[in-house]
Amino acid sequence: MERKRKVIPPVYLVVALLVMAALHLFLPVARFVEPPYSYLGAIPLVGGIVMAATASSAFRRAGTPVLPFERSTALVTTGLYRVTRNPMYLGMLLILAGVALLSGSASTLLPIPVFAWAIQRNFIVGEERFLEEIFGARYLDYKRQVRRWL
Repeated sequence: MERKRKVIPPVYLVVALLVMAALHLFLPVARFVEPPYSYLGAIPLVGGIVMAATASSAFRRAGTPVLPFERSTALVTTGLYRVTRNPMYLGMLLILAGVALLSGSASTLLPIPVFAWAIQRNFIVGEERFLEEIFGARYLDYKRQVRRWL
């Protein structure tokens, strides 16, 4: 079993948002979109918040822990989990994309792939092993049917 993590994914999200803000303020390389078009960033931002909250609530309804690497008691495969195995993480990526678009500054795009890589490396890969141990063939079938991200 994996050791309990002290730094959870929302902390990664906050750090990425802070880095984006710093890049926008101190190193705004170029504007890739200007207002009013940049306001369209509100769509992925709100969509990401709704997606992450909906996915988290599905875990709560199923009575399984939301925090990574706590022993899962249910395999959630309905709702958003029919489309992606990681809607909470995908929601966080949408939040970052929305903020980048709202800022309009190209430098704010840089933390997005770093965030995705860090989440996949530090959480998703281990969570997948963990779920295989707990749910066996049932999880492997789900994993074959539903993509990791989209």
